[in-house]
Amino acid sequence: MLPVTIERDAVRFGERFTVRFERTLRVPDDGSTYPLPPGLGRFEVHSVEEYSRTVPPHWREAGGVFISLYQAEALWLSFDAAPWKPSAVTVGVGHINAVSGREWPGTLSDSPQNYLVCPPQLWLDGINAGSGFVRQFVAMPIGLGVTTEGQLTGVEAHGGLQIRVYDPKPGRFPDSPPPELHPDTARGAPDQALSFTSMGFAPGGRIEQKVIADEHGLETWDPHRFGTLTIHVLNSVQYRAVTGREPPSTPVDARTYTDYGFPWFRLYDEHRDVPPADPLANLASIGELSGLDAGAGAPVDLSPSQIVDLPRKPGAQTEGD
Repeated sequence: MLPVTIERDAVRFGERFTVRFERTLRVPDDGSTYPLPPGLGRFEVHSVEEYSRTVPPHWREAGGVFISLYQAEALWLSFDAAPWKPSAVTVGVGHINAVSGREWPGTLSDSPQNYLVCPPQLWLDGINAGSGFVRQFVAMPIGLGVTTEGQLTGVEAHGGLQIRVYDPKPGRFPDSPPPELHPDTARGAPDQALSFTSMGFAPGGRIEQKVIADEHGLETWDPHRFGTLTIHVLNSVQYRAVTGREPPSTPVDARTYTDYGFPWFRLYDEHRDVPPADPLANLASIGELSGLDAGAGAPVDLSPSQIVDLPRKPGAQTEGD
C-alpha cells in the first residue's frame, strides 16, 4: 500500500504524487462552456484524527481529512505528479466515479476508462459529462437529492470526495528522475452541539477540459499498490464548531472577477480524451433544478484578452512536429 501523508494544504501519496484542493470561481451555469477558472488559494486540509472529539462518529470510522466549503462554492483538484513516473488516479464524488459515472472505487478499467493518468492530467475541475468539457464540482448539502450521488443512486449515503492513487508496475518507468525536469504549468491568480449535514458535490457549470485517455495501457498500473483517501466536507458553521476558527471568506463571484479584467485560462492540449460518461452526461446541473441554487449567476462576457493560453509542457510533441 502507498503511505498517505497529510500536509497543511496538500495530501501526499507515496513519494511522488500530491493532490491539493483549490478554491476557485463558480462558473455560470448557463449552458455555455467556459475556460478554466483560476486558482484563488488552497483549501486547508485537516486530519479527522486531529479533531476526533468534535467530528461525527462516522467520520472517525472512515478516517481521512476534511476541508471547508460554503454551500454552492466550487473547487478543483490539482495534481502534482512525476513526469518520469506517472500515476493512475480514480476520483469518487460520493462514491460515484467522476470519470465513468459508475461505483467508486471498483477496479481499474479501460472499457470505459475510469481513471486519470497524472501526468499528463494536471487538474480535474468536475465530472466527465460531455465531449471536451466537465461539469464543475459544486458543494451542496446531501439530503436534497441534487448531488451526483443522489441523482444517480437515489440515496445520499457518502458525500465528500474520495481519491485512490495507483503506482505503475515495476519496470514500466524509470525509478529515478532524469537530470533536468521542466516545471509544470500552473494556473495562477491575482494576490488577494452541532447537527452535521454532510456536504456532497453537485454538477455545476461547464468548463472546457479533457479527461485524457491513457496512452500507456491498463496493464501498466499495479492494482495491488495504491493509497486511498476520504475527503469529508464541512460547511462554514460546522468548520467553526469543529476547529474553533473562523472559516475562510468565500471567493469573489465570476462576474466581478471578470469585470476587473482578471485572467481565465485555456490549456493547449493535443491528447486524446476519454468519451463522456453517459450516466454523468444525463445529470441535471443545480442551475437546472428550480429553486435550489441561487448562485448560478448570469452569463459572463469574456474579452479574448482575458483568456491566457497555458503552453504545453516543454518537450512535448504533436503530430507533424
